[in-house]
Amino acid sequence: MAEKNPKLDPQPGSNTEKPPEQWVSGDEPMTGAQASYLTTLCEEAKVKPPESALTKAHASKMIEELKARLADNRQRQRRPADLSGVLARLA
Repeated sequence: MAEKNPKLDPQPGSNTEKPPEQWVSGDEPMTGAQASYLTTLCEEAKVKPPESALTKAHASKMIEELKARLADNRQRQRRPADLSGVLARLA
């Protein structure tokens, strides 16, 4: 009997998502994709990108923090006027 492919399991095991500090490769240098995305997020958040090389785990944490900060900023920038069309349709 063929083994079941764990990637196709709709309810994967509990070890499929680990915190970055528990990654086996977390101490390796960040990937090119991480560096590029981190630079983009830093520009968007108007913060200085890190000057030193980061590990994969540290880059991942910084990316998540910047994404959360940018999402919070977008939420605060929305004004009730942005919803006027929606409110008019509901009336």
